[in-house]
Amino acid sequence: MSAQGSDVILQRMMSLHPKIIDLTLDRVWRLLDALGHPERALPPVIHAAGTNGKGSTLAMIRAGYEGAGKSVHAYTSPHLARFHERIRVAGKLISEDALSAVLDECWTANGGESITYFEITTCAAFLAFARTPADVTLMETGLGGRLDATNVFEKPALTVITPISLDHQQFLGETLAEIAGEKAGILKRGVPCVVGPQPDEAMEVIEARAARLGAPLLAHGQHWHAWEERGRLVFQDETGLMDLPLPNLPGAHQIENAGAALAALRHLGLGEAAYEAAVTRAEWPARMQRLREGPLVEMAPDIELWLDGGHNPAAGEALAKHLATLPDRPTHLICGMLNTKDVTGYLRPLAARAQSLTAVSIPGEANTLPAEETAGIAASVGLSTGTAASVAEALAQIVAKAPAARVLICGSLYLAGHVLRENG
Repeated sequence: MSAQGSDVILQRMMSLHPKIIDLTLDRVWRLLDALGHPERALPPVIHAAGTNGKGSTLAMIRAGYEGAGKSVHAYTSPHLARFHERIRVAGKLISEDALSAVLDECWTANGGESITYFEITTCAAFLAFARTPADVTLMETGLGGRLDATNVFEKPALTVITPISLDHQQFLGETLAEIAGEKAGILKRGVPCVVGPQPDEAMEVIEARAARLGAPLLAHGQHWHAWEERGRLVFQDETGLMDLPLPNLPGAHQIENAGAALAALRHLGLGEAAYEAAVTRAEWPARMQRLREGPLVEMAPDIELWLDGGHNPAAGEALAKHLATLPDRPTHLICGMLNTKDVTGYLRPLAARAQSLTAVSIPGEANTLPAEETAGIAASVGLSTGTAASVAEALAQIVAKAPAARVLICGSLYLAGHVLRENG
């Protein structure tokens, strides 16, 4: 089957519901019933929710399992370049033939009923996983947790809640407590939960729900700690101390994500090979990713080029902290964002670390914030700004005035995906 096969089916699936996001589990349960409940046939599930860091944390858990010789199913979203990235079957990205087959089966079983794109494609992932043996299934929520399409497991092996901050308020609630209530919806009776660093307001909600369900918590700052010391990662829990290399995923925030991954792997008894592999072998594109080849690099060979898909205030703070640790070099931003995001909150911490921001609109995205509006907001937080018609044009403008600068392309995973596709 041609590579076009799954693209055609996916495009058709976009028409099954008028909204991209419509949080409920009713449609998912209906389709899973029609499919014979493939979610019940999956290997043990580790289910992760959170505002920031859940993808990186699951990437490290996956690297740990694979370092211990285990096979892993993994479901993540959104994809960057191709939909296939969302579904990793026993360690490998799903093949085009397999993806087209499970999508087609879900389309037929759904019978034209109303269902969102994320819901029906999540069911397709369950089908693919149920038919291939593996040792564990890693499952990332799409949005929230309580009503997320992935929240269909009665007894996962473990749940994980990474740091919670304000994002997607139009769906999850206006306060940290409300958002935490949605994220904590993945907690299950008697199932342990690894909890990353949280604001007090969020932690109180998680602890209250865990107490009601009898779900043991393995919480940062209480049951485990992770920190950098002398260029190493030190992890400590009630079992003892581990001295490991720093995470290969850059950024100080990855220390805490690594801590959550190590807490999960240690609780599940994976062993020493898994712990080191978790921090040294994890791969997670568009999270402070250094671009070293491709057309963009070729047009600016003396530029230090980075790509990041973070898009909320907490991500902006994490990026600013990481930029502060890099060798001194003028830093310029190329930024495109969605109109649903807190652009001011994202850009404010970055203003102290960048010499300029060139705003772009995100190609092909209906909800892109126009470049002129992004530039206006950037100017309001103190950044020198300009606009460009494309990332390549923005880079050319920067190279003309600062040929040996550091350039960070940032603001959206959708922009990051576009850059990765265009840059090969």
